[in-house]
Amino acid sequence: MYMTVESKENMLMNYIMKNYLWQFNSRTWDRKAQNENIIGKMTQILCNEKIKMDTPADRCYWAEAKSLIDEWKCFPWLKKMNITDIKLMMSTLKKDLDTQLITQSLNKELTDPNY
Repeated sequence: MYMTVESKENMLMNYIMKNYLWQFNSRTWDRKAQNENIIGKMTQILCNEKIKMDTPADRCYWAEAKSLIDEWKCFPWLKKMNITDIKLMMSTLKKDLDTQLITQSLNKELTDPNY
C-alpha cells in the first residue's frame, strides 16, 4: 500500500493530538513557540542535522522532540523517507497544528490580553 506524504502527516498529527498535551498551552504565543520549536527540532533530528542546544528552552524543546520521535518508531515508513519528504511533511504538520490549535481554536483564553 502506497502512502502519500499527506497521509503520513495526518497519522503524525493524530498521534500528537491523542498523546501529547504540549499543544494545549493556554496562550497563543506559547502554542506558536511549542509548535515551531518542537517540530523544528524533530525535523532536525529526523534529518540528522545539527541541533542548537544553547539555552534551557532549546534543551526542553529537544527533550520533547526526542521523546516523540522515540515513540514514532511505530511508524516504520518514517525511517525510509528521504530528507526532502521529511521536511515537507514536518512543515505541513507545523502549519496544520498552528491552524487547528491557534488560528481556528475557539478557546477565548488564547486571545485574552489579561491572561
